[in-house]
Amino acid sequence: MTAPPPAYTRRLVPTLLTATPTARRAFRCRCGRPVFFRNDVCLACGTPLGYDPELVLLRPLAPTRDPQVLRAMRTRGVGATLPLSTYRRCANWTSAAPCNWLLPANEPAMQQPFCRSCRLNRTVPDPADRDNAALWLKVEQAKRSLVSQLIALKLPVASRVSEDPERGVMFDLLRSPVDGPRVTTGHADGLITLDIEEADDVHRETMRSRMDEPYRTLIGHLRHEIGHYYWQRLVQGSRWEAPCRALFGDDRADYAQALQAHYANGAPPDWKNAFVSAYATAHPWEDWAETWAHYLHMVDALDTARSFGLVAHHDEIQYEPFTAQALHGDDAPASSSAEDLGFLAIINGWIELTGALNEVTRSMGEPDFYPFVLSRPAVRKLHFIHQLVRIEAGGRARGGSPTGTGGVADGDGSSTGAGGGAIGGGAGGVGGAVGGRPVSGGTGTVPPSSPAQQMALRVIA
Repeated sequence: MTAPPPAYTRRLVPTLLTATPTARRAFRCRCGRPVFFRNDVCLACGTPLGYDPELVLLRPLAPTRDPQVLRAMRTRGVGATLPLSTYRRCANWTSAAPCNWLLPANEPAMQQPFCRSCRLNRTVPDPADRDNAALWLKVEQAKRSLVSQLIALKLPVASRVSEDPERGVMFDLLRSPVDGPRVTTGHADGLITLDIEEADDVHRETMRSRMDEPYRTLIGHLRHEIGHYYWQRLVQGSRWEAPCRALFGDDRADYAQALQAHYANGAPPDWKNAFVSAYATAHPWEDWAETWAHYLHMVDALDTARSFGLVAHHDEIQYEPFTAQALHGDDAPASSSAEDLGFLAIINGWIELTGALNEVTRSMGEPDFYPFVLSRPAVRKLHFIHQLVRIEAGGRARGGSPTGTGGVADGDGSSTGAGGGAIGGGAGGVGGAVGGRPVSGGTGTVPPSSPAQQMALRVIA
């Protein structure tokens, strides 16, 4: 792999091999009972709960004299020594997509009624239209999981709507009119547009089968599209751009032509030797976004497994582990750095965990939990993203089980459900202007405002 620029390499912080998750998913109420990321009340004792994204912690809450203000309560274990801060609830707590996130109960927060996840929304669906309320809730649940992970990794997550109009990110959560044009899912200059029908299980499974994808989920879509945003935010025009091109390919290749060729001819037969998914072969931008989504998949799933004590060595699952040679080829150093060891712990722990979980899902007659094989070139790309997150975003030191690796169940298609259909055509297609400019509760889509933005949008159907 092409190494990051020397100036960045010198700034690497040694990685700690630790079982501590970056984004914790298991919590305890003040009564000692387990509570979970989405909970807003403890079912055992009735204590109100709220999620503090800055502390990455679900906190038990008590009322104060001000009915709009809640105070954190003492709890056991993680968070036991934290200050008993005061909070306000997100304005979406009483919406059709109830949000359990908290804001500080201070003067600046009073000017911002929405939490760090909800304030990213520019447009939300009309909950009175069809079954939009149920679909919107599922989308928000997936988005909150994504945003909580991004915050925990210390990636920049500022609202383009209300905080950073130049470099922030925002979401249009839209649905196609019954007899109107299709919504286009994609990213364009900090705007992520999502067709909320992807939250409908029947629709999503139909599309997954039609597109011959082994994996298609809401959070997969979101992780893929946010990957495009972070490429633009962290790579484009930076000192990471040249080494990124050396590894993922030249992003200056014509995007529309590349997608047309991909949809006409499919992925090369040997795509598994160098890519995380078939769709990643379409264009270097898609290779980056698919690999980025895979990295977030791995880190969050390992975090969840560690939160519940599920990461452990299994003698029954014996793979040849990836080593520093997989990351650096013939240029691998004689002894691995702490950073290399930390990433190898992640990748090898991931393969071991997914090998076991694939067998569990097969025992239930369900599709594989992780239907992909990771080649050495794909692992090098994941390592590049790991380095970028650690260095540019200040992500916490990471680790995992340092045992076992190899391959897992075979699979084709997109790792994120990011595949897409034919280019062009009146109802969709790259660069096609569909719908009108949305307002709150709208169902149209935003026409791309420039050729560059048009090329950044693609059809997911």
